[in-house]
Amino acid sequence: MKFNTKVIHGNQSHEPSTGAVMVPIFQTSTYVQQSPGKNKGYEYSRGENPTRTALENAFASIENAKHGLAFGSGLAATDCVMRIFNPNDHIIAGDDLYGGSYRMFTKLFAKYGLKFTFVDMNNPENVEKAITKDTKLIWLETPTNPLLKVTDILAITQIAKKHNLMTAVDNTFATPYLQNPLDLDADIVMHSATKYIGGHSDIVMGALMINDDKLHQELKFVQFAAGAIAGPMDSFLALRGIKTLSVRMQRHCENGKKIASFLDKHDKVETVYYPGLESHPNHEVAKKQMNDFGGMISFRLKDKSQATTFKMLESFKVFTLAESLGGVESLVNHPATMTHASIPEPERMKLGITDSLTRLSVGIEDVDDLIGDLEQVLSMI
Repeated sequence: MKFNTKVIHGNQSHEPSTGAVMVPIFQTSTYVQQSPGKNKGYEYSRGENPTRTALENAFASIENAKHGLAFGSGLAATDCVMRIFNPNDHIIAGDDLYGGSYRMFTKLFAKYGLKFTFVDMNNPENVEKAITKDTKLIWLETPTNPLLKVTDILAITQIAKKHNLMTAVDNTFATPYLQNPLDLDADIVMHSATKYIGGHSDIVMGALMINDDKLHQELKFVQFAAGAIAGPMDSFLALRGIKTLSVRMQRHCENGKKIASFLDKHDKVETVYYPGLESHPNHEVAKKQMNDFGGMISFRLKDKSQATTFKMLESFKVFTLAESLGGVESLVNHPATMTHASIPEPERMKLGITDSLTRLSVGIEDVDDLIGDLEQVLSMI
């Protein structure tokens, strides 16, 4: 079954008791049991809920996985992965990392004894050099947030297999439409399903996709025991979002290419970060492992003052200044003060997350209107 069909039908079936085409919202916390301790069906919705089960099956299908798990947020999914490790275990992560992941690793799990090393994964050798006797996991995000670095997933998973380590890939920016890390030997794929999978800026959700049965059971136990599950209403909305993922991503990609090209030629823009541009340092890697280049773009103005950037951000008429990404509407974001504010300033500056860096989540509006909006804000500065 090809992707365009899987988003509609993959691992899905009509509701058996009524024949409903769409999975109903099972808005219940508990279920009747025939005999104490002998029930083989649903018991309590923290453990399982029919709407969430349908969503988890869909998650598995679109990411070419055997198992899927749905959580209350992307960070809850990340938290679940971290909880399978023990004090003194070592995790290698990319240095250009979503601010919330960085905050979780350094402010929460570090105090419980997990050790983290952040490296530039543009060069896989940096990952191998960082491995110690305590290393258990390589956590990578590709393309990265917000600088759109693209890591060679297969190169990293080969290093991981060589050293008997697990690999987890945050696939949020790419989505399963563009990239399937499990097919490149990753062990875990994580999504903030709040973003492209939901697609309409109306849910907060996370996902894990896994092939290994034992690892799935370990993660499912944490999901049940810690309780950060996705509720039935949000699960229903995510199922709805998955059905249009393919057509939405096609438009995101089409618009993204045109806007990246426009910005790349503009005399007030210094640098454009978009893996679809031939000038992008990881363009060839992106071509190798992605089906297209997505709708996320970051750029840096030639005028590097915060005041100029803020004037631009406050003047958009079609793009909306807001947190998050991946919805049908176009959003603009200032990473240094918004999504990555939790990263200490010296670290941010070293990575290139400066005051003049702006991130765009390109939506599915008419691209001429989006380019016109960019033209009018850039003309003001």
